[in-house]
Amino acid sequence: MPEVLIGFPRAFAEFEDPADPDQVFRCDLTWLTSRWSCVFGQGCPGIYADRPDDGCCTLGAHFSDDQDERRVAEAVGQLSAATWQHRPVGLERGWAEEEDPDQVPEDEEPGRKTRLVDGACIFLNRPDFAAGPGCALHLLALQQGREPLETKPDVCWQLPLRRQFRTITAADLTTRTEVSIGEYGRDGWGPGGADLDWYCSSNTEAHRGSRPVYQANAAELVALMGTAAYEVLASLCADFVAGGRRLLRHPADPDLAAGPGS
Repeated sequence: MPEVLIGFPRAFAEFEDPADPDQVFRCDLTWLTSRWSCVFGQGCPGIYADRPDDGCCTLGAHFSDDQDERRVAEAVGQLSAATWQHRPVGLERGWAEEEDPDQVPEDEEPGRKTRLVDGACIFLNRPDFAAGPGCALHLLALQQGREPLETKPDVCWQLPLRRQFRTITAADLTTRTEVSIGEYGRDGWGPGGADLDWYCSSNTEAHRGSRPVYQANAAELVALMGTAAYEVLASLCADFVAGGRRLLRHPADPDLAAGPGS
């Protein structure tokens, strides 16, 4: 079975944020040194078996806040008919919409998300599009020499990295914010995660990257943590790899020999 079930042992590193003494990071070294990489267009079967060309874009993207939507709106204004297949629909009907209240937990208010067109996100160019399949916002960033995190919704550029916050209380009753950085596994989607036909983060089919996550996704991690904290994390990850990480490596990884960058 290619997908590894959750619950396997992991190694974590904790350290104070160099930029904020009231904040500490707790980072999943097992995940961050794994060889996961996005395989969209390279064998990804999609999260639903009847939508194999969608990748994880079938449901559309939920905006994290108003600022997230405004940033995407700025990028949308730069999309042309050559980069965005569903531009006519977006211009006529709008590219964002309110969430379905029936799909939102009772204790939460409906937010906003990207509109769906023909069963998937309005920004997903289909295989028959001249520029090729994939996210129009991602394509825009690549054409402009920018990081996709500058144009795509937060949830899209962050996955499958996961950042969580909680308040921790020390023995002396002082409190600090703990920021955890780890794997957005299938369970992160709540009960709906079990309904996905395929999911990549712990799937052996997606653990074939040439570089570990902490290197390949450095731009995303810097955006989530800050430059100073990322530099600490990168050093810890390198030490973890150099130490062998044999017991606590990600079980979805190929059995690579320990060594620099492995």
